[in-house]
Amino acid sequence: MDLSVNFAGIKMKNPVTTASGTFGSGAEYGDFVDLNKLGAVTTKGVSSVPWQGNQTPRICETYGGMLNAIGLQNPGIDLFIERDLAFLKQYDTKIIVNVCGRTIEEYIEVVERLADTSVDMLEINISCPNVKAGGIAFGQNPELARQVADSIKQHARQPVIMKLSPNVTDIAEMARAVEAGGADAVSLVNTFTGMKIDINKRKFALANKTGGLSGPAIKPVALRMVYEAAHAVKIPVLGMGGISCAEDALEFIMAGATMVAVGTANFNNPAVTEEIIDGIKSFMEENGINSVKEITGCVS
Repeated sequence: MDLSVNFAGIKMKNPVTTASGTFGSGAEYGDFVDLNKLGAVTTKGVSSVPWQGNQTPRICETYGGMLNAIGLQNPGIDLFIERDLAFLKQYDTKIIVNVCGRTIEEYIEVVERLADTSVDMLEINISCPNVKAGGIAFGQNPELARQVADSIKQHARQPVIMKLSPNVTDIAEMARAVEAGGADAVSLVNTFTGMKIDINKRKFALANKTGGLSGPAIKPVALRMVYEAAHAVKIPVLGMGGISCAEDALEFIMAGATMVAVGTANFNNPAVTEEIIDGIKSFMEENGINSVKEITGCVS
């Protein structure tokens, strides 16, 4: 029974990782999850300098999910390398670092700092607002996204995954744009922009007014986008969006995802990643499937 996958040249023991921003950098879950069992741990986004994030309240529940407007709060690359990366190096799992920035130069600074570390892959969060282009997210403009991918590839020593925003008209166009920029893989989807109002307080539930919607509610749309992206590019796809059980993960794999990431489900079930890995294995055993590759992209 072979659960291993080759993702952009990196061999993972299985196709399951964590979604950035929902698992910290592993330490928060170390007492609940055997990190050695995961194909990879994807860290929370890290920037060149510490980011304070948005004002509170910045999390609220919604039907079938949650909204967050954390604002990519993080301690910056120096502390990340000293503390978080040192922690993850103890485990037999691949390390994917999510990188964020407000300019291409900020992305590059983090990428260069990680060049000589034990990090296996870089995931570039292009849902960040581009301050030099009036605040539009890098991931909402194909040419900007291509430029980010191209610039980072010139400095990165690890394979580069471009994390795509779903808040676009044509996700396939965005996938093709970053592939043209040299990306080694794509991951999708990031959160959808949403809103909630507290009718009793007559105020927005989030101080930021809007936030990123995640959880089971987005799964059907995320699955459709992963299918479209996987059929638009030749590079591998890391699929995510509302995955909370093995069946969900298998849907994404059959749609064309080489790997899957589990996000919001970690909050109400810290052991969900392990359960999904076991569930995929059981499905393969019950159906006589010898390798995950046999069912990857089998629906067309």
